[in-house]
Amino acid sequence: MKTDSGSTESLWMQSARMPRGDTLQEDLHTGVCVVGAGISGLTTAYLLACEGKSVVVLDDGNIGGGETSRTTGHLATGLDDRYHRLEKYHGESGARLAAESHAHAIDRIEQICRSENIDCDFRRVDGYLFVPPGESDRELFREMEAAQRAGLSDVELVTRMPVDSYDFGPALRFPRQARFHALRYLNGLAALVIERGGRIHTGSFVERIEDGEPVQISVAGGYTVTAADVVVATNSPVNNLFTPHTKQAAYRSYVIVLRIPAGWLPDLLAWDTPDPYHYLRKARSENPEWDLLIVGGEDHKTGQSGGQGDAPFQRLERWARERFPMASELVAAWSGQVVEPVDGLAYIGRNPHDEHGYVATGDSGNGLTHGTIAGLLITDLIQGRDNPWARLYDPGRVPLRAAAEFARENLNVAAQYADLFASAELSGSEELQPGQGAILRRGLQQIAAYRDDEGLLHEHSALCTHLGCVVEWNGTEKTWDCPCHGSRFDKCDGHVINGPAASGLANVLEGPRCDRPPLEERGDARPHRH
Repeated sequence: MKTDSGSTESLWMQSARMPRGDTLQEDLHTGVCVVGAGISGLTTAYLLACEGKSVVVLDDGNIGGGETSRTTGHLATGLDDRYHRLEKYHGESGARLAAESHAHAIDRIEQICRSENIDCDFRRVDGYLFVPPGESDRELFREMEAAQRAGLSDVELVTRMPVDSYDFGPALRFPRQARFHALRYLNGLAALVIERGGRIHTGSFVERIEDGEPVQISVAGGYTVTAADVVVATNSPVNNLFTPHTKQAAYRSYVIVLRIPAGWLPDLLAWDTPDPYHYLRKARSENPEWDLLIVGGEDHKTGQSGGQGDAPFQRLERWARERFPMASELVAAWSGQVVEPVDGLAYIGRNPHDEHGYVATGDSGNGLTHGTIAGLLITDLIQGRDNPWARLYDPGRVPLRAAAEFARENLNVAAQYADLFASAELSGSEELQPGQGAILRRGLQQIAAYRDDEGLLHEHSALCTHLGCVVEWNGTEKTWDCPCHGSRFDKCDGHVINGPAASGLANVLEGPRCDRPPLEERGDARPHRH
């Protein structure tokens, strides 16, 4: 499966034949227009279609071609931001609603898989939170008490995880977590949306969204979709300049997959307490003699890698082999984008200042359950129903209890503007090797320069089109990444891959350009259920 979200290929991309829609080539009117064909967008479209709503889904790339394809497939009520911190930010009642909503999301995914016969390797497993060797287990007791207050009464402390190759020490056990193949699940959802009369148009770039009655969605090519309501489910909203971007930060997270002998590792999820942290799970292999060990972590802020290159992958592999010495060859390595809200929970609901616009963002490392919550919550809001989670996830909420985190994140953003005055990374484009990108300076202008494998040079303004930060070369994914709010751009033609930027980098070089691949090269199947 080819995507434009980066040059690496996830395990799920290797093993899924994803749907391909048609590019929008006409004006349309619909009840709800969903922008984004990841788990948030397709879950919302599916649930609305089940209630008889007319739905049109638009995506610049392919179905599942964004960050959903770069997940590790964890479905957990054991949240990355910890219940004792959620209590601090949202109170005990808020933490309870968070636990309830994520548990309900897992239940709904399971119900959809069963009732709609979607074969996506869904399975319930135990999850474990553990501390690194030599560190105090005080964090485990603190989190156990908070999780139990949040209603997860069956969370318990165990003396060790059920892993023979390495003693991880005491751990918190979270029963009834789950794992699945996210892209196969999306494949099934896409087919169901179409079966119920919905339309999915891929390769259709949304240029502008104007709230009103009706909402006006302008699409590249001069076409317009009018709708009673619009849902922007693009990982980071492309329809807002500041909100909620000042309340969340984008991070890159890294994943490797190693082959291990079948049966050596129980089917489980596990994650530890450091920052950056590690997480792991097992996946099935097509060869019955082998299982696949998935290990992730080594997160850092997007566009602030400091030139790490493949070092995060190497650190993950070293960490994994120390604990699983039976592991053999590396079979996949990729990175993905995680959006962290300052108060630990996603922003889902009516877009601030809009009457008919809705957003889903801030996955906080639990994007698959947050995305499913988004579908459930936004469907209720559009249908005029009360939802007990609406206030908790309100995009307009003011994170007063997370004021320190809010200030720290925005000070970090402000510091990135110093790059406007930084010296060039190379003295000239002639120093660029094939496959390499770097920031050059031409007078007062900073240039994002990339030389492709055929030796052609591609130059763009290095200023992000969102708020003007200087982008950084991402040597892992071969993209230009913004260190301020996580926008990402293609290496060749500069088109926007991730918001909040709504347009690509400005071209500054006349001559050869690397155009985006034709749609038929970015997908290889029509929607179907497995």
